[in-house]
Amino acid sequence: MASPTIAANAYANLARVLENSGASKGSEASGQSFASLLKDAVGSVMESGRKSDAQTVAMAAGKANVMDVVTAVADTDVAVSTLVSVRDRVIAAYEDIMKMPI
Repeated sequence: MASPTIAANAYANLARVLENSGASKGSEASGQSFASLLKDAVGSVMESGRKSDAQTVAMAAGKANVMDVVTAVADTDVAVSTLVSVRDRVIAAYEDIMKMPI
């Protein structure tokens, strides 16, 4: 289950991604391309997974706290869930476009 801290971190990450993409500037020419935005998002999820794995290995070695592992796994779960939701929306948008008459 996601805690308020995890949700706040997810929203902060989203705000950072939107700032970097130039969405708040209103100009597409100065922002990132959709492909690079997607690449950054996938990279962020992968990094979150690596941190989670590192925490798990550290706990198995007796060097990490259980709470740190649970937090890292929850962060990864939120990141993956967000990525899956975005993927589903992109696929739905593509299907809607393909249904449009020419």
